[in-house]
Amino acid sequence: MRALFLLLLAANLAFYAWWRYGAPADAADPAPLSRQIEPDKLKVIAPTSLPPVSAAKKPGSIASSCLEWGSFTVADAPRAEQALEPLALGARLAQRRTEEVARWWVYIPPQGSRQGALKKALELRNLGIDDYFVVQDDGEHRWALSLGVFRSEEAAQAHLAALRAQGVRSAQVGTRETVVPKVWLQVKGVGAPLQAQLKEIARQVEGSELKDCP
Repeated sequence: MRALFLLLLAANLAFYAWWRYGAPADAADPAPLSRQIEPDKLKVIAPTSLPPVSAAKKPGSIASSCLEWGSFTVADAPRAEQALEPLALGARLAQRRTEEVARWWVYIPPQGSRQGALKKALELRNLGIDDYFVVQDDGEHRWALSLGVFRSEEAAQAHLAALRAQGVRSAQVGTRETVVPKVWLQVKGVGAPLQAQLKEIARQVEGSELKDCP
């Protein structure tokens, strides 16, 4: 029994000597806290005190939606842009050009000659109407005055009613298929307040449409 005790004691002393002087560098540190830099200043933060990830605001994040307003003729687009000026859109405002097939138009029938068409044009200007053009192409509509082309009969009839309210009596609605250049005004980075403002402006322009960008 004494021999067994001495053997165990010698083994323990040998293990202690190995651990104290010969253990590898990655062995457990017997006093880790004593070698920390100012351990008394370490603070454990409870998980409940951290803000949720979803609530963190990403730097530079902006609204990503894009709306476009239209469509307008090339002549009407500058007036539409002017209506948006109070919003100070800057670089967020852009144009998208398209071509649309119009099947209805509002027009004053042919006047028989260039002179007759110019006389009718003068009457329109005296009524404060300058959005028209004289048809000079050969055909049945030569020397007619076009007052607008539209994709639907309803839109053409609404425009005719507005012209009659201004004093135009000889205009009428007819069918005429033609390809018309159109302009859509695109607004990028639209948040809820700006969307409400755009809807209000679009509502005031009869026949216009506000929709998502393609």
